[in-house]
Amino acid sequence: MNMSVLAGAFALDRSQGAAQQIYDYLRAAIVRLKFKPGMDLDRAELAHYFGVSVTPVRDALLKLEEDELVDIFPQHGTRVRAVDLESARNAHFLRLTLELEIARTLAQRRDDALVHELQGFVQQQRTCMERGDLDAFAQADQAFHECLYVAARAEQLWRLMRGKSGNMDRLRRLHLLENGKTESVVQEHADIAAAIAQGDPELAEASVRKHLSGTLSQLMSLRERYPDYLPGHAETGRR
Repeated sequence: MNMSVLAGAFALDRSQGAAQQIYDYLRAAIVRLKFKPGMDLDRAELAHYFGVSVTPVRDALLKLEEDELVDIFPQHGTRVRAVDLESARNAHFLRLTLELEIARTLAQRRDDALVHELQGFVQQQRTCMERGDLDAFAQADQAFHECLYVAARAEQLWRLMRGKSGNMDRLRRLHLLENGKTESVVQEHADIAAAIAQGDPELAEASVRKHLSGTLSQLMSLRERYPDYLPGHAETGRR
């Protein structure tokens, strides 16, 4: 493992569980494409970096394996996986099912405060796009969608969906690298907010469906550009 990919010093919060913090850090690095498919994650090196014993590192890696983001090979080590398309498709189906209903529900309520908050996230994304800050853009993207779940009193469903979305998040991140994708995301978020503001459940559903359909429809193009992330067979990389 090349330790240079680990950004800066890591300050462990001793009031919280080490394994969860390490998991969050590594998952973010994988989703943001800092850790590439095939990269070895050495437990001893990670333990040294995080300033912990090997045990919380092992626990974090096991959780990443459950998320289908890494492969653990007994006696050999841990390696970042290519994108698992089955996992991504299942996460997409779950998210689409939830957010269609959430958008319909929120449009029926016509909450001005919610619309104002959503529009604020849209403006944040425009600012991030102008700065070329893809990490902040993606964070604002997540905040926009989380706001919908919170407004619908479905925070537990947000956490459930996020826990299943690691591979779909990687696909979206690859898609964001394509010319024009950030602009379309901003416009689609604005359309969702507008449909909710208008109190139009059908338009809100249609806007969500359009927004969430783009990435999977571009799999062939993404595979051509990023073959390491999207091998020719969906099962490549499985044990």
